[in-house]
Amino acid sequence: MPVGSYPVGQQGGGGQSCFQKIKMGFFMGCMIGGATGVLLGGFAAFRGGYRGKAFVTQMGKTAAQSGGSFGVFMSVAQGLRC
Repeated sequence: MPVGSYPVGQQGGGGQSCFQKIKMGFFMGCMIGGATGVLLGGFAAFRGGYRGKAFVTQMGKTAAQSGGSFGVFMSVAQGLRC
């Protein structure tokens, strides 16, 4: 299998700046954390006896918290890789 050749100092990142990579890491973390938060928050709200608007509110809070925190962790990880 041939090895790709890149100019010295460039690792084939598609020409993205460090800020763009950090931003992409944050958005990917938000999506993954938000999806996990919807699942876990929905389960916790269902077990807590919430129904209707309270159910959606509780699930949304959990999704926002987990999405935000995982987004921060992913952006820090991307920042360390720059």
